[in-house]
Amino acid sequence: MTASPFRSVLLARASLGECPVWAGDEGVLYWVDIEAPSLNRFDPASGDNTAYPLPEHIGCIGRRREGGFIAGLRSGLWLLDDQARPLECLARPVSDTTISRFNDGRVDPWGRFWAGTIHEPRDLPLAGLYRVDADLSCRRLAGEVLVSNGVAFSPDRRWAYHSDTPNHVIYRYPLDPQSGEILGPREVFHRFPFGNGRPDGAAVDSEGYYWSALFEGGRVVRLSPEGELVAEYPIPARCPTMCAFGGEDLKTLYVTSARHGRPPEELAAYPQSGDVFAMRVDVAGRPEPQFAG
Repeated sequence: MTASPFRSVLLARASLGECPVWAGDEGVLYWVDIEAPSLNRFDPASGDNTAYPLPEHIGCIGRRREGGFIAGLRSGLWLLDDQARPLECLARPVSDTTISRFNDGRVDPWGRFWAGTIHEPRDLPLAGLYRVDADLSCRRLAGEVLVSNGVAFSPDRRWAYHSDTPNHVIYRYPLDPQSGEILGPREVFHRFPFGNGRPDGAAVDSEGYYWSALFEGGRVVRLSPEGELVAEYPIPARCPTMCAFGGEDLKTLYVTSARHGRPPEELAAYPQSGDVFAMRVDVAGRPEPQFAG
């Protein structure tokens, strides 16, 4: 195994760790374990992790300005209190939750929550991308993907990124930098070759470079604003899932990972699978926006 600049900072052994979100005002990292299911609060200073159980699968979260969270659960889009207790269902756009659920998402620079779904059979492009606005209304933004992932936004507010993991592709949509509305059709930002990792969750740094966790690729990659692969960083898990910038200077890159359903030989080679990892970087991230609703 190639030496990695990442180190495990939380022996989580998560089944399917996802959606790390740095809370700068608290100095903690929130993250979810989709399969547990739980929302977690990790304090890097003390090493303590508090898990708040959920009644159903939780794919993604965003912090609310007035406290608590907005979340994508299996059944729909929900408001949660500060201990992840469901308060209100905002929308149930998925018609058949036995084969589909919410997956990746994040709050955009305008304070709206973008969340995409996964079509679990992965046989038809039936997953979608949705947005909840500050008035708590929900609308469908895009479709034609198998597994929605990689939602992120450029610092100049001109691009929204969105990946389709099984198809090994990251798309981007042009945005109106004032309103945040999509201005035109998606275009391919970067396409990965099959067989060496699939683009999962992501984050964008302050220079506009897109960091993507490659599921079954054992590494995190950095792409330029033009979509060029400029750096790769091996990680001690074959299935990293999503990145987030954190720490006081936003120069610590946190990455969640998965171990659910992985073969025994893989877990023997990557015993830290499911942990939360961290690596120091030279370019800072940006503060994560909070949901305005």
